Amino acid sequence: MSKKLRIGIIGTGGIARAHVSAYKKLPYVEIVGVADVIPDKASAFAVAEGLTEAASFDTHTELLGMELDGVSICTPNVSHHVTTVDALRAGKNVLLEKPMSVTLQEGIEMTQAAKESGKMLTLGFQPRYDPNMKLLQTIVQSGRLGNVFYVETGGGRRRGMPGGTFISKKLAGAGAMADIGCYSLDMALNTLGYPRPLTVSAFTSNHFGTNKLYHPEASKFEVEDFGVAMVRFENDLVLQFKISWAMHMDTLGATMFLGTDAGLKVTPAGSGNWSGVWDGAVGSITMFHDEFGGQTATPIPLVQHQLNLFDQKVHDFAEAVRDNKPAPIPGEQILIQQAIIDGVLRSAEARREVSIELPR
Repeated sequence: MSKKLRIGIIGTGGIARAHVSAYKKLPYVEIVGVADVIPDKASAFAVAEGLTEAASFDTHTELLGMELDGVSICTPNVSHHVTTVDALRAGKNVLLEKPMSVTLQEGIEMTQAAKESGKMLTLGFQPRYDPNMKLLQTIVQSGRLGNVFYVETGGGRRRGMPGGTFISKKLAGAGAMADIGCYSLDMALNTLGYPRPLTVSAFTSNHFGTNKLYHPEASKFEVEDFGVAMVRFENDLVLQFKISWAMHMDTLGATMFLGTDAGLKVTPAGSGNWSGVWDGAVGSITMFHDEFGGQTATPIPLVQHQLNLFDQKVHDFAEAVRDNKPAPIPGEQILIQQAIIDGVLRSAEARREVSIELPR
């Protein structure tokens, strides 16, 4: 492709600034349009970001009327479905910020729209671009652990509750599960090759978010700040999934892969109230195994890098559009984790185990 890629931005919140910054580093990309449902917000964003040649709109449908090669969708969760489906049906490739959608049915319709349009739907999970996440996948899929039968993932912030649109049921659809839980699920499921889930039994609560001692917007807090679930998969695999925005504890533990031949323990990097979950980097990897009749543990050296992971995901999307490559993180894959999150919320509300139904 000789001409520059024409990219649009839908939604001009904080995450949109990171998308613009990443696109600006690509000489073969130009941002030609910006849209936001709040009147005049798109134009103010364009000015602030130096997008002097970009058109501004108060609806995403107006933006989609432009000649575009792709769009970044950076809207609140509740509008992911409609903006994505509209963009795909308008013939635009889509880079969608996480989580995929609010409900499983929405996610199904989004992947169907991508298939029917022949356009790309890729999801923004930048931790995947950490070389150490790729190392985990290599280790597990090499067969070194044997048959992996149990996985534990998630994590918890001692205090790390967002506000605004994140705590509105109407705008976010879910809380910690969708915000940071999706990263934990992707970290484990991508490592395993995204197996097919069957059932989930879950519990959620929001004791901290609704308490004014811990959150300044307690009266507006409508989503979960804690959740735990047991998920059963095909091939007799079980996953324990736990997540927390706030708790009276320093950690909910490491991620673990238990296999018949060896086990793998993985800790997240970082420290402080907002760390301890998989929206960041890998802190350590240790393999537990038997050698010469004895038990031993082997630290796996981490790959040292200076990559900007957020930039990597935007670059990967743009290159896939430019070179007509498959979606880097395809919607069909993330639909599986969306089914799990949907099942978690249904199970917690029903207070019983529920089945997960995915299209074949």
